Amino acid sequence: MAPKPGAEWSTALSHLVLGVVSLHAAVSTAQASRGAAAGFLLQVLAATIMLAPGLSTHEDCLAGAWVATVIGLPLLAFDFHWVNGDRSSANLLLGGGMVLAVAGGHLSPEGRSVAGQAMLLVVAVTILIVAVFTANTYGMWGGTMLGVAGLLSRLEEDRLLLLPKEDVCRWALAAGSWAYCRALHTQRLQWE
Repeated sequence: MAPKPGAEWSTALSHLVLGVVSLHAAVSTAQASRGAAAGFLLQVLAATIMLAPGLSTHEDCLAGAWVATVIGLPLLAFDFHWVNGDRSSANLLLGGGMVLAVAGGHLSPEGRSVAGQAMLLVVAVTILIVAVFTANTYGMWGGTMLGVAGLLSRLEEDRLLLLPKEDVCRWALAAGSWAYCRALHTQRLQWE
């Protein structure tokens, strides 16, 4: 089925917004949260690869999204858990992401999709749990939006809210990244 007019613009805009939000988050967290900044930068790189059609192949785009999901998101959660004193969960999440990154080549495309969505949901739920216990409203919103992106990606529908499903997921990821950046800033202020 041919894409509808405007679908290309919607996709490009969602990648651009996710990239800009993630870049802002990376720059604003770089001094205090190097792990989170690296996670945000992986999201920026994945979005940039998707926006530069002549510079990469479809496989490169999928690889960039895979790395941003299984390494970038655990880096975000790692920092949030670490700041809140939950070092064992932080290490488990990051270690799990690293194992998935290495094992990704041995998984089928459907297996990588399921593993990536599982990682997204695990990160979202753990951020949400820590945010609830620390009363961090931005963290609650960030965890919720990351979870929404993971759940929406599993839907069978091709379009949501008149937009392609993948674009809606990227908008949710962008909102979650913004809220998560604010959550890290708020958490750092509480500990200082």
